[in-house]
This record gives sequence, C-alpha cells and structure tokens, in this order.
Amino acid sequence: MGEYLTEEIPKEKKTIVSRGVPSNETLYLPAYNSAEIRNFQDKEENITRNLWDIEEITNFIFPKKYQPKYYEIAINFLKLLAQKLTLVGEDISVFVKSNNISKATFYNRVLPRIRKIGIIKVERETIVAQESKRKFRPMIINISKTFGNYLMKIGDSWLAIVDDARNKKQIQTKL
Repeated sequence: MGEYLTEEIPKEKKTIVSRGVPSNETLYLPAYNSAEIRNFQDKEENITRNLWDIEEITNFIFPKKYQPKYYEIAINFLKLLAQKLTLVGEDISVFVKSNNISKATFYNRVLPRIRKIGIIKVERETIVAQESKRKFRPMIINISKTFGNYLMKIGDSWLAIVDDARNKKQIQTKL
C-alpha cells in the first residue's frame, strides 16, 4: 500500500462581500445645496432660523422620490402622533384601517424604521386576562426626541472639530 502525503490546506477566512450599507441602516442626505431641501445656512455658514416641517424631515428617512408609499404613510402617522403625543394599539389599528394601509407594510417597514432611528418610542404593557390567564402585550407609542438628539450630537461634534481646526490654523499663522 502506498503512503499518501497529506498537506494541510490553510483555511480561508470567510468574509462577507460588501454590498454597501443596508438601506434600513441609512438616512437619505441629498446634497446640502439641492433643490430638494430648503436652505438651512447662509453664505457665511451660519445656521438660519427657519425650521423644516414633518414632510421635509420624513424625506430624510423615507425619500419621497425612492420610497413614496412609505413616505406618505410615515407623514400621516407622524402628524397623528404629533397631535396626540401617545398612541395605543387601538389608535394604531384605526389609523391603519382608515388609511387603507397594509398591516405588513406598516408594522414591518414603516414602524420599525421610525422606531430604530428614534422618532418614536415603543413600549409594551403586559396584561394578564383573568378569565383565560392569557398574557397579551398592547403597544404604546410615544413621540421621542432621540432622533433630534442623535443628529444634534453629530452636528455639534462636527462643528467643534471645524472650530478647533480653524482656531489651530489661526494660531499657527500668527506665529
């Protein structure tokens, strides 16, 4: 019988092929000087006092030109939430039915996205039905500042970096 020489073949490290950032992990940011958004700064880069409305803000989450259905659903839902501040399961069910929205679209696409980025806060209440001892957990949705705080932190941090860099440059040129 012959002897077989066995070579150890090095195992290749498995990697995931990059296809870019998944769409559910991104915000849509058109060019700062795009006709798609209103001006937010003057020529000296000072922020203007005008505020964007729900439609303009929602466009960053569900871009109107790429996701028009989700965009419309989100706008209508956020307007309702802005009026009431808190919505319970029954309110949400009425919203979905009265606007002729697919439950799957609302609960699987729109709601998780606006929750994940911090526009809403979802809470669950555990209730045990006495007659059947069955547990159920109705949903309570509140409007949230987390999205704004998140973006302000990014913006404030970038402004500090720019100011620091400009100050260092001024100090160097004075020396």
